[in-house]
Amino acid sequence: MTKSLIGRRSLATVALVLGAWGCASNQASTSESSARQPGTTTNSSAPDQAAGWRSLFDGRTLNGWRVYKGQSQPGGWFVQDSALTKVQATDDIISVDQFGDFELALDWKVSHGGNAGLFYRATEEYVKVYWSATEYQLLDDPNARDGQNRLTSAGAAYGLYPAPAGVVKPAGEWNSTRIVAKGTHVEHWLNGTKLLEYELWSPDWEAKVKASKFAVWPNYGRAKRGHIAFQGDHGGELSLRNIRIRELK
Repeated sequence: MTKSLIGRRSLATVALVLGAWGCASNQASTSESSARQPGTTTNSSAPDQAAGWRSLFDGRTLNGWRVYKGQSQPGGWFVQDSALTKVQATDDIISVDQFGDFELALDWKVSHGGNAGLFYRATEEYVKVYWSATEYQLLDDPNARDGQNRLTSAGAAYGLYPAPAGVVKPAGEWNSTRIVAKGTHVEHWLNGTKLLEYELWSPDWEAKVKASKFAVWPNYGRAKRGHIAFQGDHGGELSLRNIRIRELK
């Protein structure tokens, strides 16, 4: 066989290999692109989904969230490094969907002196979200005024049930929160530690609400189903990621 023929056959072989590689690469890119279309979840694993978990934040967009008492997506909130973030006072936001009995999990961090809140079973009957919904406090305890009182410190059921000291991580570090709400029973967890539990509408709960600033709103804490919400109207940075929920039966 002549050298020129060998050379032509070698080039043909290389072309076939490169063509096959390119086809596989295009298929992989198409598959990856399809997996990342809006409306899909990126931070719930297959085992999580099998256990009933669903993502409330896809790590790329504000889909699934809107302004409190409005229909638009929230201004002042944006996605940065796969986290739902705000850096200054802005709108409170709520989940489009509502939940009754659930387990909610997420990671969060605040800047130095940061103060924000996570609300559950929230309604839109009042001017402010905290007039209807219990707040899980998100706080830089050592450097925020509310950290001086355990009733308003990180992880507390704001103004009602205190959280122990020494569980929250310093400003700028990620914390992991879990809330369980099933019927009247509610639990607050932080970084693997149960902070508190309480029974809605019990004599103890009723007495605490009556003695608090929430007493002036007759439907405070009464909803059996509502939105998940995050407070945006305080200054400072708040970042949220891995927001997921599963409904309990």
